[in-house]
Parts: sequence; C-alpha cells; structure tokens
Amino acid sequence: MASSDKEISYSNLKDLLAKGSGLLVDVRTKDEVDRGHIPGSIHIPGRREDGQIMESVESDMSLEAAEFQSKFGVVKPSLDSSELVFHCQMGRRGALATEKARNLGFKNSRNYAGGYKEWSEKGGK
Repeated sequence: MASSDKEISYSNLKDLLAKGSGLLVDVRTKDEVDRGHIPGSIHIPGRREDGQIMESVESDMSLEAAEFQSKFGVVKPSLDSSELVFHCQMGRRGALATEKARNLGFKNSRNYAGGYKEWSEKGGK
C-alpha cells in the first residue's frame, strides 16, 4: 500500500500499466536495466557515469516536449499528470527522482517504492 501521495503501490502501478497510460521512468543504472526491466518503462539513469546523482533526471525532464519525444519515443507528461511514476531497484533513487520531478513542477509525480525488486518478486503480474 502506498504510504503517501508521493508513492504508488504494486497493484496501482499494475492497473496504470494495464490501461496503457502513464509514464514509468526507470532510474537504475544501465547495467541494472540490462538485467531486467518493467515492460513499458523508459530509462533515465539516476546516476551518471561521472557519479552525479539525478542530473540526468533533471535535465531530461526539463527537455522541451518535442525533444523529449524524440529522445525517448513517448510523449512528455504534462506538469499536472498524475501518471508520471519513477522507480529504481528498491525505492531510494526513485524517491529522489520523484522529488526532482516535483521540484521541476511535476507536482503529482510518484515513486514506485517497491521498485524492480518487488516487481520481479511478484512476477511482474
């Protein structure tokens, strides 16, 4: 169960993805994503190769809509979208990314706190 308006539960995320709506952003490293990912997610690394945390999230979420769509192949969510969700392996980086997005004006963005770990343990079903 999500503990706040900044989090989304496994079942709510499943429902969101089943509807084919929303944007799920994976902020894990490329190596982590290469080992498995939640279908339909896009990858914006939470840690750049130079070690900067969340710089990619901030710069990519600041792109103009056309640039964002060109780079990721999906429509950039509106600032008031309630269907923008970040996740990492277990929740910490996803929470940081959610805060970055909220600071950029994506006031309803949420973190899937269970992360890829919970998703894979539950079989992604």
